Amino acid sequence: MASWSEFAADEPRLADEIRLLMQQYGPGFGYLATVRADGGPRVHPVSPVITDDGLYCFVIDSPKRRDLERDGRYALHSFPPEESDDEAYLAGRARPVTDPATLARVAELGRAAPQIDWRLFEFTIDVAMLTRRDQAAQPGAGRPQVQVWLDPRATAPPRRTVGPVEGRRGRHGFDTRRPAA
Repeated sequence: MASWSEFAADEPRLADEIRLLMQQYGPGFGYLATVRADGGPRVHPVSPVITDDGLYCFVIDSPKRRDLERDGRYALHSFPPEESDDEAYLAGRARPVTDPATLARVAELGRAAPQIDWRLFEFTIDVAMLTRRDQAAQPGAGRPQVQVWLDPRATAPPRRTVGPVEGRRGRHGFDTRRPAA
């Protein structure tokens, strides 16, 4: 699992574009998906804080925080821009931040209120995806441009195949052989 800084060093343009979408309205804004105790998805709006060092999120005492503490898997999706259907997506694992210097620095950057019961999580990145759509084309016309980055150090889980395989799917379900539709 790569940190934001490792991802940005490996794919600086992609990281910049994702950062722009996450921070298009000023502070970060996106939708955080976590895994409930029963295995189902849970989605909440959040304000991620992106620094040169990491991707962070303050999470108050809530089901979302309990999800992250129990099972750190997450997905983060950008809020849609008003002028396009462009989107950014990140997925990986969240881990609590306990270093006092990092807590203080990110709390100041994120303007986190000290009287609130929040915990700071750093989000590592297994997959990053950016989808751009041609704004000049009519809605639904043309194919979107999709860029996908997979952490080269991550280990893919064993694949089980049921029936014939159409195309080649990466470990996150993306068809890595054909262009995205």
